[in-house]
Amino acid sequence: MRNDTPVYDVVHLGPDGEARRGIGSLGTREAIRRDGLQIDATSLAFCPHEWIDSSGYVDLELVRKFPLMLAL
Repeated sequence: MRNDTPVYDVVHLGPDGEARRGIGSLGTREAIRRDGLQIDATSLAFCPHEWIDSSGYVDLELVRKFPLMLAL
């Protein structure tokens, strides 16, 4: 399995409209934008494409099970 898919942390604006807070998800650029969320560009990582679910987000159970497969 190759780390061939770029993924990013999902963030949103805080109540003040400026503070960015992570929401504990990783996803593809397309999925994050589609859902109206924002990308933490500094969080670029790579994972196997098999870890991406049909909605474009990383299965975090696989990340927990195989943490060394996520390339930062």
